[in-house]
Amino acid sequence: MSQGGAGERKAAKPQDQGWAWMVLLAAVVLQGMTLGFPPCIGIFFTDLQRDFQASNSETSWFPSIMVAVLHGGGPLCSILVKRFGCRFAVMLGGLLSGVGMVSSSFCRSISQLYITAGFITGLGSCFSFQAGVTALGYYFVRWRTLANAMASTGVSLGFTLWPLLSQYLLDEMGWRNTFLIFGGILLNCCVCGAIMRPVQLASGSLLQSPKPGEELRRKAEETQLSNGASPPHHELQKQSRRTACFRVLQKYLAFDIFCQNKGYQIYTIGVTWMMMGFALPHIYLVPYAIQNGVEERRAALLISVIGFINIFIRPFTGLLSGHKFFSGRRIYLFSLAVLLCGLSNFICVVSAEFSVLIIYCVILSIAMSGIGALTFQVLMDVVEMDRFSSALGLFTILESITLLIGPPLTGLLVDITNDFHYVFYNSSFFLISAALFMALTFCALEKKTKLKEASKVPVDNPSRYQYSEMPTESQPESQPPPAVVYITSI
Repeated sequence: MSQGGAGERKAAKPQDQGWAWMVLLAAVVLQGMTLGFPPCIGIFFTDLQRDFQASNSETSWFPSIMVAVLHGGGPLCSILVKRFGCRFAVMLGGLLSGVGMVSSSFCRSISQLYITAGFITGLGSCFSFQAGVTALGYYFVRWRTLANAMASTGVSLGFTLWPLLSQYLLDEMGWRNTFLIFGGILLNCCVCGAIMRPVQLASGSLLQSPKPGEELRRKAEETQLSNGASPPHHELQKQSRRTACFRVLQKYLAFDIFCQNKGYQIYTIGVTWMMMGFALPHIYLVPYAIQNGVEERRAALLISVIGFINIFIRPFTGLLSGHKFFSGRRIYLFSLAVLLCGLSNFICVVSAEFSVLIIYCVILSIAMSGIGALTFQVLMDVVEMDRFSSALGLFTILESITLLIGPPLTGLLVDITNDFHYVFYNSSFFLISAALFMALTFCALEKKTKLKEASKVPVDNPSRYQYSEMPTESQPESQPPPAVVYITSI
């Protein structure tokens, strides 16, 4: 088994050169066009509200659905990648994104926009982003950390460029023609997918093809079921369906880890609660600035400032969190970033002048860089690596639920009170309470664990909660490291 693991690592060495860097460039573009795209929707908020005669709550459902599907479609994307490969998933995502935005330019009601630009474009962005990150994990082994850090800069570039382009096109030709052009731009995800050809191992097999070991295990289980006094055929079919369903749920939605692993439980609840307020400034900052007399072009510039600062701060945060001093303490660094993000919202409450909003965007961007760089790193610390992909599936689905309902509920509050300050009050409440919850409960859990270890000899694997870039030798040869592990940005 160890020889197989060594052979796999030897075969993977050529992947860190040549065409892999073209794949990295494609991943940068993909992340800019997928994760970097939703924040610019706030620029169209006022125009959509006016054209469709919609309330704040109704209009905010559109970006909420897009972001929720973008985050929550991960398990579906994993199944698609497993069945057809990364290239197909990325290109399908690009096609869906483009079709969704082109269709949205012909919408006659806000509810139609929910389906086209919200659901279809969000699902396409999810496929392109997650499959692109997966392909990057296959192409890089030795330089995987560097590759993911460089790819995550695409999000910051998208944050910077999409708002500027959006405001220019909106002023020149209106939101319908702008969405039509956006559809053409997002179709370039198909070009990025075409670059991500399947990785060829030294043995000639494809890394991205379905694993033959799983087929052998399935046949063995069917043989076991048929041995001895087997139940009637229809009962056997029901039992096999239940078994298959349970296996799929266990693989993509780790409910067993959620019940047994206290660290994962606390972190998932904390991040899910945090997401209720995390996306609110991105959606409502531009309308808030416009309502308070800031020119539309300058209001759009605020989102670009957040993205521009992210370009420089995000890599630095990633390097800082990788220092050995923060090993096992990343959750506290993450909680500090969430706390700073929550406290920064009070700046908007104090004043809505453009200079004050610029200061707010700088501080918010620094906090967001920490959150973006650490979200999945902390998850790697609290979950065993062989179950990370299934833990990530449940994690993203739960956070997508709060991402979906948070902005519309806040929009309803703004409609009732006619006061945009409640956006930032709400955001601060969820972020600060989530930060305190995670920091205090992890501190209590750590003390409890130390007391237990002091009373008995530890028998657990000491590397259980440590992140390793290479697969351990105990992993079977046919099972490459799950590339979805290496997602580094929200």
